Parts: sequence; C-alpha cells; structure tokens
Amino acid sequence: MPRRSRNEVLNLKLGSIPVSGLREIAEIFGVLSRGAACDIIKRLLEKRPDEHQIDHFIKQKYAEQIGQRRRIISDEALKEELNKVKFFSWGIVQGQLDQKIQREFVRRIYHYEDLVSSVERSLHTEVTNYVVCTWFNHWSTVLLEEHIGMHPRVVPTIKSIRGIDLFFDGQPFDLKVTYLPRRYDIGNALQRPQDLAIWLYENQGEQRFGADNRIFVILLNPDDPERSWELKRDFELIFGKIDRFFDTESVSDADEIVFSYRRRTYTTIAKVLLITK
Repeated sequence: MPRRSRNEVLNLKLGSIPVSGLREIAEIFGVLSRGAACDIIKRLLEKRPDEHQIDHFIKQKYAEQIGQRRRIISDEALKEELNKVKFFSWGIVQGQLDQKIQREFVRRIYHYEDLVSSVERSLHTEVTNYVVCTWFNHWSTVLLEEHIGMHPRVVPTIKSIRGIDLFFDGQPFDLKVTYLPRRYDIGNALQRPQDLAIWLYENQGEQRFGADNRIFVILLNPDDPERSWELKRDFELIFGKIDRFFDTESVSDADEIVFSYRRRTYTTIAKVLLITK
C-alpha cells in the first residue's frame, strides 16, 4: 500500500474518534454535530479543519483514557505486579484449549475419578500457565502502547479501528509488540530487519491476516532467546529505545516492502524496532 495522502490520513484520524468526540470537534469548528459519525466526518472534511487541532484533541482524550486506568492501578503498581511473574511457559497453544480438552480428556478417559484427577494433575497447571502468560503480555503491552501513544510525534487512536493503532510521521500504522520467532535466524534479524518484517507478514495466521502498515517492536535476548519475555518488563530499557526510535525515525519510500501471501502479492510500509539486551 503506497503512502496515504494528507486528506486520507485526516479522514482516518477522524474515523478513530468515537461519535461523542466527533460531536465535540464539530462544535469546536462550527460544524453541525447531529447525525451519524460518517456524516459528521464528511462535514468536518468539507470544513478543512486544522489537523494539528485534531491531533491535540485526540492526544488529550487518549491521556484521559490513561488517567482512568491509572486511577484503578498506577503505572508503578502495575509494573510491580508484572515483576511477580517468575516463569513464562504457555503450556497450551493459543486457540487450541478446547481441542486439547476434547482430545486428551473428554474422549480418552472413561471413568469420572480418572477424569477429575487428570484435570487436577495436568490441565490445571497448563491453564494457569496460559492465563499468566496472556495476562503478562496484555498488561505489559498496555504500558508500552500508552508510552508510545504519548510520544510527541505519535497520534494514537482512541477508538478501535482495524489495522490502525497510531499515526506516525503522517502515516497510519498497526503496532505489533512481539518476540523474535524461534525459527528465525538471529544474525539475519539483527542485520536485515526488513527481511524480518517480510517474514512476519508472510507467516502470520490466516485469521489475523492483514497487509496494513506496521511498526514491529521485537524483543530479543540474543544470549538466551527463551528469556526474551523478561525484556518486556524492563521498562527503563524499552522506553529509552522507543523514545529514540520515534525521535529520529521517519517514513519514506525506503520503508516500503513487498510480500506474498496465499499466492497474492502485497505492498505495504513496515518499520522494525529490534530491542536487545
């Protein structure tokens, strides 16, 4: 996908605002605030609003959302909770829990007592591990996304919009925070990050397929890849790397990549921030 025009990006930014917020913006610019979101956006675009004012409004609302979360649990308290995780082992592959239950318990075991003891002996631990890993990934990602969203050169979305988490250097991006895939060569990842981006697009799951612009934040402990998950809570390191990335990077034709998926070819823009320790 080629780079979007300024008007296209403004349209996407307005589309990432809940209708209540659009009505506020409409009143700011003296535009009729009644009707559906698409109608308000159309009237706003016809008015040619100052994009900087739109950006400021979005960032203000985003900061309010973060403030609501912080009233429930502060950043420091959340970091302390994440530091309580002592191990990181999925146990069950994501999306295959029901299959495992059916295959290894429901359809294999005949006696009730054997079923209960088997569940208590093995499945309970695996489910606990899975939930802990999912919880750790979710809340550590929340802190990373919030930090990125508050960067001066980033405009976040304040409503879920498919394929877009933020706007950077005038372009929309989907943000992916993940670990280096186990089967990917570490040396190649360090030397040729664009090849890694192509690999990630071409090996994504079919249900979550997307060809949207993406910023990949990849975490890697080169000496012990299995412990890369611990980097995700090293916030001093990660926040410093993130800030330097968004301070200095820009979007250009050099970020354009071409990849293939299911015998189709796609063109998109991808940037990779590989964080190592």
